[in-house]
Amino acid sequence: MVITARGWARSFFSTHPARSVVLAFATAVLIGTGLLMLPVSAEDGEATDLLTALFTSTSAICVTGLAVVDTGTYWSGFGEGVILALIQVGGFGIMTMASLLALLVSGRLRLRLQLTAQAETKSLGIGDVRRVLLGVAGTTLMVELAVGAALALRLRFGYGYAIGDSVYLGFFHAVSAFNNAGFGLHADSLTRYAQDAWVTLPIAAAVILGGVGFPVLLETLRHRNRARTTGRKSWTLHTKLTVITTVALLAAGTLLTCLLEWTNPATLGAQDFWGKLLNGFFHSAMSRTAGFNSLDIGSMHASTLLMTCVLMFIGGGSAGTAGGIKVTTFAVLAAAILAEVRGEPTSAVLGRRLGPHVLRQALTVALLGIGLVMAATLTMLSMSREAFEAVLFEVVSAFATVGLSTGITADLPGGGQLVLVALMFIGRIGPITLVSALALRERTRRYELPEERPVIG
Repeated sequence: MVITARGWARSFFSTHPARSVVLAFATAVLIGTGLLMLPVSAEDGEATDLLTALFTSTSAICVTGLAVVDTGTYWSGFGEGVILALIQVGGFGIMTMASLLALLVSGRLRLRLQLTAQAETKSLGIGDVRRVLLGVAGTTLMVELAVGAALALRLRFGYGYAIGDSVYLGFFHAVSAFNNAGFGLHADSLTRYAQDAWVTLPIAAAVILGGVGFPVLLETLRHRNRARTTGRKSWTLHTKLTVITTVALLAAGTLLTCLLEWTNPATLGAQDFWGKLLNGFFHSAMSRTAGFNSLDIGSMHASTLLMTCVLMFIGGGSAGTAGGIKVTTFAVLAAAILAEVRGEPTSAVLGRRLGPHVLRQALTVALLGIGLVMAATLTMLSMSREAFEAVLFEVVSAFATVGLSTGITADLPGGGQLVLVALMFIGRIGPITLVSALALRERTRRYELPEERPVIG
């Protein structure tokens, strides 16, 4: 049987919805690169070189926030609009947005679009896709409008910005925060607002809400309405794990940041008690893949950078705008370790037993992430003379789509920046999504091999 190239490509990307997600993100990156290369996108009216446009487009569509040029001064209003659009599209999900558009136009979803949206939003069933899409759109709009309005009012009456500037700055940062992008229009990110809780806390709230994941937000809203009528609340294991682990990591990150940087004159040392707590919490929240900073990252101690790398690598919730290996992956691995230490035959958490396939998926995601980070760090060290902790920090930030930087991104050679581009892309679509997109088909084993146990440790 003869298969044409067009037929093979169609079969390859339609057999598994994850392949369509990969193709859509790649297409969006290329479109964004082309738009950012136009002379109208740059403030000086000159065409932007390919590497700068590619890096910025990838960082925006992958909601990372790393940049090789200053967003507020290099790009024109048109260029900033392109970046903002890429952030919104990337955070919402290419396939989710396509499904929503189809729903609005035709009033119904085709099966393939439903399956693709299910892969992107990780909903539980095809029948839930319509509700999920509308819920995602409504939640996104509600949070971005509320945070944008709060920031605009603060900038207008607290700092004297003109009405147009305050609205533009407020909503740009609100969209960037909810999508965990970390793109800002100030060269110093948010350090000028380090002592202003009316700016940092709304942004932190948007980051946390976007980072916990849409399934958690939608379930919270649904069960809140159910509790009003029945008086009962029942949460899924995913929601419980996400909320508990997120709160625990936020508290741990705040405590460690304050302890490690309390006397550092370049970060927390010059601030009062409440300012230290505020910025310790803000840094902990931003380390969960947001990318804004109110402290000078390059002036932090090496121990703080390592702690931040751990938080960035873990990331946020599944099916949200955050990156990393996800908090549920971390919680499942922790439960498996605890069960093994106790000598228990199965892993359990919060009164529920975890299936073997869940443990395998968590282990696969974590080990693939560690391997990718180590390989990229080794490659980057061979290309530049930057310090090891700075290179590792940059690599983890790119892989986890965080956007925090020690300030070396723009100084990296072209090859190093391309490594970060690849890390941002892989980190956004996820290692499991990428692997499943490249697999031709799922394979089942019709037999089992004899069991034997090697010596461990």
